[in-house]
Amino acid sequence: MKPRIHYRELEGGVGFWALLAAFGVLIALGLAAAHYMETNGHWVTGMTNQVVWGMPHVFAVFLIVAASGVLNTASVASVFARAPYKPLAPLSGLLAITLLIGGLAVLVLDLGHPDRLIVAITHFNFRSIFAWNIFLYTGFLAIVAVYLWLNMERRMNRYSRPVGFLAFIWRITLTTGTGSIFGFLIARDSYDSALMGPMFVIMSFSFGLAIYLLVLMASYAGSGRPLGDATVRRLKNLLGVFVASVLYFLAVFHLTNIYWAAHIDFEKFILFGGNVYTWLFWGGQVVLGGLIPLALLYWPRTGGSRFWISVACALVILGGLALMYVIIIGGQVWPLDLFPGKAVSSTFYDGVINTYTPSLPEILLGVGGVALSLAATMVAIKFLPFLPASLEDAIVEPAPAPASASAGAQHA
Repeated sequence: MKPRIHYRELEGGVGFWALLAAFGVLIALGLAAAHYMETNGHWVTGMTNQVVWGMPHVFAVFLIVAASGVLNTASVASVFARAPYKPLAPLSGLLAITLLIGGLAVLVLDLGHPDRLIVAITHFNFRSIFAWNIFLYTGFLAIVAVYLWLNMERRMNRYSRPVGFLAFIWRITLTTGTGSIFGFLIARDSYDSALMGPMFVIMSFSFGLAIYLLVLMASYAGSGRPLGDATVRRLKNLLGVFVASVLYFLAVFHLTNIYWAAHIDFEKFILFGGNVYTWLFWGGQVVLGGLIPLALLYWPRTGGSRFWISVACALVILGGLALMYVIIIGGQVWPLDLFPGKAVSSTFYDGVINTYTPSLPEILLGVGGVALSLAATMVAIKFLPFLPASLEDAIVEPAPAPASASAGAQHA
């Protein structure tokens, strides 16, 4: 008989409270940065009327995309009925909520006038992908919250699978919508592609699982709870598949743009321009965020070490931030082609590659959003039973009873 898995609140020692206090400091700095930009205006940042999405959007979009992907573990448990993933589902749903809240908090505080959010949620232009995303984000929070309740209340467990399936469909739609924000901007050569939607989906799988694996290992190592090698091995192998898939989609995306004559100049700028975006793409995403993690995850000497698995996860996250910077900032610095096929001449930035340098307040606001997500996760697992008391291999995936013993029991 399979042993019952018991969930318990996380024990919090001095290290727990010290880390939570550190996150609190980062949140306070983020709020101070938002107040500084709100009071003085966005001219104190690196943003201009040409680069209107700055470093806060890099962090915000990364967190929103990762929030969708981190729910993948719960989806495998509920939609695909994989029993070893079921004990991992509550933490997966919790991280999906906290990461999305952190990302949306950064977006709201970066608006310049956060009070204008009231207009955005009361007046809708359904031809705008931004209006769609308001429903996608709020719906995602509600569905995942219901899924967590059904999953954690034993009497309601039988209803969790249908809601888990709805959450699976909703999160795919949400991430596709986030990618489509860029894909629908046909005036920008860097964004104009139907591949943006599915590419953001596979990016979410990679970034979300890397965050999930880091949080899981840190929680169990910090609390002294047993975490079986089979669980870690299963998740790190799945992460490797997602990392390789991101590299594949990036290759297809850029090769398609190179084939399209209208985008060749932009591809030369990003891939071979020798600028910061070129270095971030090849060095940050492809090498540090892709090839090195793949080697660490699958090389026998490092693939079995939790330290190197943690390093691989951290590199995937850093590579994801680098990729978001290239997509969001690099796409804006390239000049707009407002009249394709026409010669346009004026003194207002026509054909000029724009510049952008992140400011300290922008970086602090983005880091504050990350800290908010992690602090909310820590508080939740401290006071609510999101984590199993043990994830030993014998509990998560017990060995089947010997055939002779089963036959004897049936005979008796």
